Amino acid sequence: MSAPSGNPLPSAPPSYEETMGINMNYPHPYPVPGPGQKPDGKGMNPPPYMGQPLPANNPITVQTVYVQQPVLFYDRPVQMRCPSCNQEIVTRLSYGSGALTWLSCGGLCLLGCIAGCCLIPFCIDALKDVDHTCPKCSALVGSYKRL
Repeated sequence: MSAPSGNPLPSAPPSYEETMGINMNYPHPYPVPGPGQKPDGKGMNPPPYMGQPLPANNPITVQTVYVQQPVLFYDRPVQMRCPSCNQEIVTRLSYGSGALTWLSCGGLCLLGCIAGCCLIPFCIDALKDVDHTCPKCSALVGSYKRL
């Protein structure tokens, strides 16, 4: 098929600048290397630093912080670092009557164990609350409540 006689065919496609409408006389949005300059691997070398001068060599103080994981206290001795005397210890246990001891005593009273059998929970360590103390400085480091 032949082209219509009124419109001549162009000889070559338009250039990128003509297509995008870039004016070649307008300054580029990025720096163009001048004569004698070599671009680095990412483009142009950055301009020299023009802000405030770097601070003088001031001594830097370093503070070391030791973070201790939280210790879970149960009815067994725990190996830990005492927060009071900062010594590596295994806690000493002491038992005291707590809510579970009193509820057990009340429950036995309701069942009819009034003649002294209701006091049995006060003799069982498994029903008592536990306090963990440091064997070196006797500071209370934690507690375990049954209820």
